[in-house]
Amino acid sequence: MASFPQHLLKGYRNFTTQRLPTEQSRYRELSERGQAPEVMVIGCCDSRVSPEVIFDAGPGELFVLRNVANLVPVYAPDGAVHGVSAALEYAVQVLRVKHIVVLGHAQCGGIRAFVDKTAPLSPGDFIGKWMAMFARAAETVEQRDQESMQEFITRLEQAAVKRSLDNLMTFPCIKILAERGKLQLHGAYFGVAEGSLAVWDAQSGQFHAASELAIS
Repeated sequence: MASFPQHLLKGYRNFTTQRLPTEQSRYRELSERGQAPEVMVIGCCDSRVSPEVIFDAGPGELFVLRNVANLVPVYAPDGAVHGVSAALEYAVQVLRVKHIVVLGHAQCGGIRAFVDKTAPLSPGDFIGKWMAMFARAAETVEQRDQESMQEFITRLEQAAVKRSLDNLMTFPCIKILAERGKLQLHGAYFGVAEGSLAVWDAQSGQFHAASELAIS
């Protein structure tokens, strides 16, 4: 039998001796009553971008879905298997979350692969096919004049957040609840190096630093 990663065993032991004792009652309550998070976060599977760490969330507070480049596909009841759609369905229809946050980030490998038109890593080309949904049919995604490569990448990383927000509204159950004011959709962008967070403002069409936003 392969040896289980030692640093994970050490981490678990630290969890049982340090964090668990302070949150044992919370875990027992969650096991008995089930989860009831008000927020769903759709983030990237990049190991540097953990929603629970970024938002300092405790157990049971966030319903988290992570995939390459934090993308949400359009609603497609075509009989195929859809993992993202299944998670959305459960979050909205069963958990009745009140907020869905799409969390993008800097230095996203999925976006970089899209820009570089990276050769398939396997015959299945799973990353390439997944990232293909980022651009709509017949849409051309090119670097603008006078735009540096870094600026181009950042623009696309933030565009991925906005594209996912748009695609969320193609789901009937989400669109209905959002229009009734019972479900709110949000976009955010995390700067890995600085630990910065910017929040999407649909009215201004821009991302604003979270540090400048008022907390009620």
